[in-house]
Amino acid sequence: MIGAVYVVTDAHAPLGVLDQVRAAAAGGAWAVQLRDKQMATPAFCDLAREALAVLSALGVKLFINDRVDVAIAVEADGLHIGQSDGDPAVIRNRIGPEMMLGLSVETLAQCRAMPQAGITYIGAGPIRATATKPDHAVPIGMAGLRDIVVAAPCPVIAIGGIGAGDASALKTTGAVGMAVVSAVTRARDPQAATRNLITEWSME
Repeated sequence: MIGAVYVVTDAHAPLGVLDQVRAAAAGGAWAVQLRDKQMATPAFCDLAREALAVLSALGVKLFINDRVDVAIAVEADGLHIGQSDGDPAVIRNRIGPEMMLGLSVETLAQCRAMPQAGITYIGAGPIRATATKPDHAVPIGMAGLRDIVVAAPCPVIAIGGIGAGDASALKTTGAVGMAVVSAVTRARDPQAATRNLITEWSME
């Protein structure tokens, strides 16, 4: 089951990653993704296991960004990969049939070229420019998101430069939820920020 708000951690935010995890989970996020491209694998596995313990107790899913080995080692609920992280079909075989698998899609062409099976959801975007990922692709906007939703063989989550006030526009595209980074991890009260995003989505 995919919910409205999916929080991606920010290793560079003032708040520690585990505190981000706790706040997002307490605020009602359906999933939290751990993202850190520099941390050594043993340390990242330790962090992921700590996060998994926190999230499992609250019924929240743990996703690992990019790092297939870590996702397998800690038995995460899910893995999220980008366009340059390898063949999704090969990765699906590595992680087995039970683990959820998300795929970043930046263009309609990428959506049309993706496998028709094996992907749990698409993370489509960026919707807008975002400082969280300076090397992001060209923003697709709401119109581009709508095109991907129509073409996608699986549910679509919007990501990139979105947050409070965006639920209505996102829902009109057919997206099933939003993935946020700064809107939660750099909020004054991350737990309340998560809760408010969920409330906004449910009211639209």
